[in-house]
Amino acid sequence: MTRQLQLTLATTRPRRAVPGLGILDVSVTRMRVRPGDLDFYLHVNNGVYLQMMDVARSNLLADLGAVGLLRRARWYPVVAASTMTYRRSLQLGDRFEIRTRVLGWDQRVVYLEQAFLRGEEPVARGLVAGRFLARSGERVPAPEVAALLGGTESPQLPEDLMAWARSVDVAHRGG
Repeated sequence: MTRQLQLTLATTRPRRAVPGLGILDVSVTRMRVRPGDLDFYLHVNNGVYLQMMDVARSNLLADLGAVGLLRRARWYPVVAASTMTYRRSLQLGDRFEIRTRVLGWDQRVVYLEQAFLRGEEPVARGLVAGRFLARSGERVPAPEVAALLGGTESPQLPEDLMAWARSVDVAHRGG
C-alpha cells in the first residue's frame, strides 16, 4: 500500500480514540519501511518522510477523538510549514515509530514535533506548523482548535521553535 493510500485510510477510517489522551500527550504511529518508500540509494526518500508524518498527524487526531469533532465543525488541517533534520537512514524492512506531539500554539498555528525512532535510536525529527481551515476557506484561530481538542492554554513555546516560525513567516505577529 502506498503511503498516500495509508493516509486516505487513516483519515477516512481513523483508528479508535485513546481514552485519556490529552492534546499535549504523545501519539505513537508504528510503521515498517516498504520497497516503495526507498529512493535510488536504497534508503527512505526524504519526501516519503513527509507522507509518513501526514499519516502520523492523522493518527494523532484520531487518538484524541478529534476526527468527528473536526467534521462537525467543518474544519480541516493543513501544513503551513515544516522542517526536517535527518540523523540516520531508514532502510528496507526497518521497523520504526513516529512520536507526534503538540508543542503548543499561538493565534495562527499549532506547532508539532514528529520524532522518528528505530527502537530508541533517533532517526529524524520534523517540526510542523499546522493551520486549520474552515470549509468556507477561512482560517480558524489555533486557540479555537485547541479548545475544541481539550486544550486550555498553550505551554510556553521554545525560543528556537519561535525563531524558526518567524523565519518561515508562520508565527503570530502580535497585536
